[in-house]
Amino acid sequence: MAIARYKDLCLDAGDQARLGKFWARALGLAWQLRDSGEGLLTGPTKRHAIWVAVVPEPKAVKNRVHLDAYTRDLADLEALGATVLEPRSGKRTWTVMADPEGGEFCAFLRADPPDDRLHALVVDCADPEAQARWWGRVYGVDTAAMNGGWFSLEGIADMPIRSMDFVPVPEPKAAKNRVHWDVTVSAVAPLASAGAVVLREPDDEIDWYVMADPEGNEFCAFTG
Repeated sequence: MAIARYKDLCLDAGDQARLGKFWARALGLAWQLRDSGEGLLTGPTKRHAIWVAVVPEPKAVKNRVHLDAYTRDLADLEALGATVLEPRSGKRTWTVMADPEGGEFCAFLRADPPDDRLHALVVDCADPEAQARWWGRVYGVDTAAMNGGWFSLEGIADMPIRSMDFVPVPEPKAAKNRVHWDVTVSAVAPLASAGAVVLREPDDEIDWYVMADPEGNEFCAFTG
């Protein structure tokens, strides 16, 4: 039984409009800057929402959470402001790129990209199997072991992304993630009992819980 359901994605930004417009065009979504100052990418369903929030701290380390996206041509992404960090080579069928603020992402070429251009949400891990199994329990889905020592979740309810992937990396988490996801829950107690930590409770400024998974990855939990 699932403990939580996927809600949406959130990106930290220094230049909210620049980053929001880049990802809107890269993913085929609509960009809007609300009167409240919130930046939002919207798509065919509310689950396609990606919030873009201004933060004071600049990007300082490699993103521990990144997006995998389909594209017809790398030149299209470069024209929007992306840069190539690592070209495709050997068995690696994707190109590592950076968005206009240096956020790493992986681009997969397709002659006819699907309407949902997000291919995967990828999380760097010290123990990818433990992380995948933890989130699998949270979402109520099975964990698949993949060749190369990484693990994948598919069929996550309400998630308009094919998979959530957990990959091994040698470096420890060193900074707040600039990409995170939100979930909805009936209560936060089951998440805490499963091993999540409450970093911030609802207060005068926010009406959600800021939490961290067993490896410290921040996520927000909305009750209701």
